Amino acid sequence: MKAAVLHQFGQPLAIENVADPQPGRHDVVVRVMACGIDGTDLKLLDGFGYTPELPFIMGHEPAGIVDVVGSQVTEFQPGDRVLPYIFLIPPGDRWYQSPREQLCPEMAGVIGVKNVPGGYAERLRVPARQLIRIPDGIAWKDAAVLCDAGLTAWHAVARSRVQLGETVLVIGVGGVGSFAVQFAKLAGADVVAVEQSAKKTESARSLGAQHVIDSCQLQVSEEVRRLTGGAGADCVLDIVGSADTLAAGIDSLRVGGRLVVVGYTPDEYSLSAKRLAQNELELIGSRGGTRRDLTAVVDLMASGRVQSIVTQTRPLSQVNEALTELRRGNVLGRLVLELST
Repeated sequence: MKAAVLHQFGQPLAIENVADPQPGRHDVVVRVMACGIDGTDLKLLDGFGYTPELPFIMGHEPAGIVDVVGSQVTEFQPGDRVLPYIFLIPPGDRWYQSPREQLCPEMAGVIGVKNVPGGYAERLRVPARQLIRIPDGIAWKDAAVLCDAGLTAWHAVARSRVQLGETVLVIGVGGVGSFAVQFAKLAGADVVAVEQSAKKTESARSLGAQHVIDSCQLQVSEEVRRLTGGAGADCVLDIVGSADTLAAGIDSLRVGGRLVVVGYTPDEYSLSAKRLAQNELELIGSRGGTRRDLTAVVDLMASGRVQSIVTQTRPLSQVNEALTELRRGNVLGRLVLELST
């Protein structure tokens, strides 16, 4: 089969033929139809964050058709439309299917990120227990991005405890942020979105943001306070996680506000203990999501209550060009690789 293989950090992926995966007794081989790309893939390329053993096949947003099932698999059959829950937690572990299962310290791997090859390939082997069915009405490209972008945004909004009528600031409206804007709006929030160009801020407005801020043109916290009558945002979802965005997020919070950190960079940021304590600010981390979160976003997409965030598609052969476009900041929402038709 064809696959895009990472042989060396900092170097382009190699498109090459590799052996087809063979299923174990409890596994399923999926014919990959689409696979999203995102900032985590850029971190992997750079050797930052997760550093899988090389060579490695990336791709943690795959969706496809069941091709072959293992001898002990009864719940799926060839032809089923599926996507995986990418965090592999041992079934006997106390974290398995718990409300915070993605924090399991003993997980076996993360599909397309750590230990387990991903969807930058024509076929993918997955334990059957990881799979979730895709309703017929969801396009392949839209199903794929639910694995991470949809899952992560849903979990972050849940962690934020957004209430009806609150003001939520979403910093960074790429893939995860595009879903976060929609989910916060569905929760009844007044959404303010921050990006660095008129094109991206208008994209955020089209997804439901009531207000948009171009951070290259306006000072974020000042604009947030202007929009809220001086009070500030009840909650900030920082999808970027740089020193600048963390500072902007803290400065934008009202008394008693909540900052949810979703994205991360190599940056470090100093916080004032006095400021946190006297204003009862909350700093909340959010990582990925649970199997239940993934089921929830699949159901939402199937219901038509969530817009597609996919604005570009490319074939697997153009994966390096796609990653370059993402690194340059030229992608609105999500770019998805299409592997089969």
